Amino acid sequence: MKLNKAKQIISFYNLYIIVILLLTINTYDLTAQSPKKLTAGEIYNNIQKLGFLGSVLYVAAHPDDENTRLISYLANEKKAHTTYLSLTRGDGGQNLIGTEISELLGVMRTQELLMARSVDNGNQMFTRANDFGYSKNAEETINIWDTEKVKADVVWAIRKTRPDVIINRFDHRTSGETHGHHTASAQLSLELFEKAADAKMYPEHLKYTSTWQPRRLFFNTSWWFYGSEDKFKKADKSALMSMDVGVYFPLLGKSNTEIAAESRSKHKCQGFGSTGTRGLQMEYLELLKGDLPPKKEDVFEGINTTWSRVENGAPIQSMVDALINKFDFTNPASSVPSLVEIYNAIQKVNDPFWKDLKSKEVKELIAACSGLFLEAKTNAHKLTPSEEMSLDIEMINRMNAKMDIVSISAQGFKFDTILNAPLINNEIIKWNLKTIVPETTPLTAPYWLTKKGTLGLYNVEDQALIGKPESDRTLKMNFIINIEGTLFNYEKNIVYKYNSPENGETYRPLEIVPPLSVKVKEPVYIFANNEPKEIKVTVNAWTTNQTGKLYLPLPKGWKASPEFIDFAIAQKGESKDYSFTVIPSANAEEIYISPEIISNGRMYKGQIIDINYDHIPFQTVLQDAEAKLVRLDVKNFATKIAYIMGAGDEIPTHLRQIGCVVDIIKPEDISSEKLLGYHALVIGVRAYNTEEGLKFKQAAIFEYVKNGGNAIVQYNVANGLITKELAPYPITLSRSRVSVEEAEMRILSPTHPIVNTPNNITSKDFDGWVQERGLYFPGEWDSNFTPIFSSNDPGEKPLDGSLLVAKYGEGYYIYTGLSFFRELPAGVSGAYRLFANMISIGRDAKP
Repeated sequence: MKLNKAKQIISFYNLYIIVILLLTINTYDLTAQSPKKLTAGEIYNNIQKLGFLGSVLYVAAHPDDENTRLISYLANEKKAHTTYLSLTRGDGGQNLIGTEISELLGVMRTQELLMARSVDNGNQMFTRANDFGYSKNAEETINIWDTEKVKADVVWAIRKTRPDVIINRFDHRTSGETHGHHTASAQLSLELFEKAADAKMYPEHLKYTSTWQPRRLFFNTSWWFYGSEDKFKKADKSALMSMDVGVYFPLLGKSNTEIAAESRSKHKCQGFGSTGTRGLQMEYLELLKGDLPPKKEDVFEGINTTWSRVENGAPIQSMVDALINKFDFTNPASSVPSLVEIYNAIQKVNDPFWKDLKSKEVKELIAACSGLFLEAKTNAHKLTPSEEMSLDIEMINRMNAKMDIVSISAQGFKFDTILNAPLINNEIIKWNLKTIVPETTPLTAPYWLTKKGTLGLYNVEDQALIGKPESDRTLKMNFIINIEGTLFNYEKNIVYKYNSPENGETYRPLEIVPPLSVKVKEPVYIFANNEPKEIKVTVNAWTTNQTGKLYLPLPKGWKASPEFIDFAIAQKGESKDYSFTVIPSANAEEIYISPEIISNGRMYKGQIIDINYDHIPFQTVLQDAEAKLVRLDVKNFATKIAYIMGAGDEIPTHLRQIGCVVDIIKPEDISSEKLLGYHALVIGVRAYNTEEGLKFKQAAIFEYVKNGGNAIVQYNVANGLITKELAPYPITLSRSRVSVEEAEMRILSPTHPIVNTPNNITSKDFDGWVQERGLYFPGEWDSNFTPIFSSNDPGEKPLDGSLLVAKYGEGYYIYTGLSFFRELPAGVSGAYRLFANMISIGRDAKP
């Protein structure tokens, strides 16, 4: 087949393209970028959705806050355009399945939300608010967030999604009773309900969208807000709207609650796997603003949700209804001519919101009905600017819909061709081409992390980016197809696809990366004395034949040898390790280092971090390479440590920095004999929530302590403990925490060895802690335990359960809710000194 046609054909089609409205659509499912393939039942449901013009905005604070039962019900039963606005990306949470925390965790949780929406058919938006960790009240939250910008973002979401109905997940009246982020999300929604309609509010939005006034605002209440299911059953609910969201979808073979459980189960890093239910499931809504629907059953009652709500839209309703009535489940392609007619009718509608949204829906339906498959893939996962890119293009119309491929063009690089060839039923068209990634191609990165933000806010100034769940891909192909006489532009991201022996066909997004990246081997190096340490630095080459010089700049008082290292790396994807010998400052000091590469006259300081899990698309994050060096007066009398890994646990790496030999042992390998010879046994965060095998090993652990060993158990949550016998003496966990990282730490037992040996712990050791003091402290404990510290958030009663020590036989059992899992990776000096005391307790001198 020839790819170049005569000039007159090019001119004709160029003119044709100019005068025809071409809306783009990306039909790739987010699940590892694999194409989304709809069944006939799903196509039918989406045709029904085409005839419903109603919108809902569901508002909460974090990923996993959303009520997936209600979102799925509104999207799939009511057919509404349903969007979840999560004010934050969840950076401040914990990670049950990996070591990513902070902004990397936010990247993971963003993708988990997108996976959830791909299941329940909702849409996803965010504000620029940062999850800075647990907050005790809305006032603190709003004070830390750049409130005016977050308010602007909420208004932006309202104006962009034009909801008839807004639903808050949380109660705006409960500040101080729950997470401050939760209450703040509800308060902002309540405050801004009318302001989104005021053109004087955030007029910068009006360049992109228009003002909007929602009709109703609800609070999605439930038994949780009443304290118990029994109290909720007894409560007067006569003023509440109620609806059964347990409906069954026969074309999908699932109940709504089963879909909701699948959606919620995408929040894997938070441990929110959910089992589907069937049957009656009631949801309740309290009206906060607007008019209450008389029947109290349908949030859209009294709102025109037909095509007659928009100018020139009324005829489209009958066209959609007729298509629904004649839909052929055995031959969806027979609906294509009618869908094209509907598309052309939509172009005459004067409402830009519904015109754009419904045009995209029609285009998705046309592709699904015809079995249209369009793909542009490359054979490399990572490419660099100026590198050659090999592309494989595939097109096929798998049913008998009438269509021709008119042209293919590129976005982000040079490629344009006129084809004017028919797409014959089930005849595949393939070809390969080679091109160059432009030197100016932006590097792949989450857009909200490309500039340094504040504690409470991401730094994003481009209004067009605000609210988007993820960065747009810059390298794309546009397939211009003539379907039944109308031109359609199907936009496809260029993807990387390969065959996995375990999973078969596997998609990953194409990542644009710099030719060189660098990484310090460890995030923290502890210098306990003046002795030099070897600092390992890894250089990665992402294209062939890379040479340059590697430097490790240090501040005055620190020295690195050699001054620089020449390197040469021949293969793409190859990495090499290099070592610098660093002599620390003579004084106690904390510094940050960033290695630098000079190559071909350019400097590279970036570290590429891959986030790779089966349940979300592969993510690449480019950050400045950095490590913390700490010259620290720390002594440690325990060098041989047994460690049982917890959730998202990196503490063993940091214990090795203070001279420990750490052996990772599995719960099933624990025995009193196995633990002999270890100076301490450390059990990782939430291990008693995640490691089922531990419940059978408590007797062996207690025997080890009784015989002179030390056991240190880090925080767990009461819900989901695998054993009631957490300690050799009674102990009860609570939800208490100290969320202010600067909160005063008062020493209750100043003569206790844990604050004296081998390091003298003072208030200075609690300087520089990050995010919090600790969480899920024990609320009650046996008198054999000695509480070591007392602390509290401002205005609250003292909490004495952050660190409890009990003598048991010849050894010690320690339970702590202090956030060592955050502090040690952050290189907090005092946290290292205190942890060294915990593992050294009972030992008089270094072995």
